[in-house]
Amino acid sequence: MKAIVCEKFAPVEELQYKDVENPKAGAGEVVIDVSAIGVNYPDGLLVQGLYQMKPPFPFIPGNEVAGVVSELGDGVKHLKLGQRVIGLGMLNGYAEKICLNAQMAMPIPDGIPDDEAAGLITAHATAHHALKQRAQLKAGETLVVTGAAGGTGLAAVQIGKAMGANVVAVCSSQEKLDIAKDNGADVLINYSEQDLKTELKKLNDGKGVDVVYDVVGGDAFDACSRAMAWNGRLLVIGFASGTIPQFPVNLSLVKGYSVVGVFWGSFTMHEPKAFMENMLELMDWYVGGKVKVVVDETFALTDTAKALNKVLNREVKGKVILTP
Repeated sequence: MKAIVCEKFAPVEELQYKDVENPKAGAGEVVIDVSAIGVNYPDGLLVQGLYQMKPPFPFIPGNEVAGVVSELGDGVKHLKLGQRVIGLGMLNGYAEKICLNAQMAMPIPDGIPDDEAAGLITAHATAHHALKQRAQLKAGETLVVTGAAGGTGLAAVQIGKAMGANVVAVCSSQEKLDIAKDNGADVLINYSEQDLKTELKKLNDGKGVDVVYDVVGGDAFDACSRAMAWNGRLLVIGFASGTIPQFPVNLSLVKGYSVVGVFWGSFTMHEPKAFMENMLELMDWYVGGKVKVVVDETFALTDTAKALNKVLNREVKGKVILTP
């Protein structure tokens, strides 16, 4: 089969498109013939050696796929050959086939196309876990989403609305804010034209922000950290700005709010049952029209470098998808 292989940490242009051996399903595993692959910001960091996980070489990046079951290992009872599924693995997604723990594959409901199904896993599941388990977001609270037009930011806007929050979208352009508004954002802040800290402090009748979903880091994190409400929760999702901020801990002490880390990959490993329950709820919301996957652009697997650069350069409005 063909796959994208990382042979050393390097710019994404040095990834190799090459033949590798077909995977085989062992006990409790499933092989999926891949039809669509979700591209995520951490994928680009991973292959450059900039992510917290450092796999041994060579490895195939990518963790979310949609496709058809082509092989079942011993003991797998909940899936069938020929069944459409979404699957999650730590690696090996950028390929024509993938072998997974069968517990990390689940059927795709009718009405969800493969490209949208592949894009539903990481971005939406991260936002869902962050807002549900980590922030325990309540209806009526104010939720600020930075990078609100990107894959996981847009997911957080949708999920925040589904959970009954008043959603504030923070973006760098009016075009991106318009997309966030189309996906349910109630308040729009263009931080390239407005002072973010000033605008945030106006929220919630001047009491500050209940929950922040921050994917940007840098100056955006600094502004949010100074605009939190009492008992607020500042969710650390990522650092798309390229700058990991230094947090003045006295702010948390004086203002009485929490800084909460969100590492969805660890959540799936430590709490697989809760992860699957979340995925079932997400798919119910999708079928019910509460959430959706906005596919910005689809690339062939041979154009993986172009896809990753689009994501790394923060040019994406929604999700980028690869097709083998």
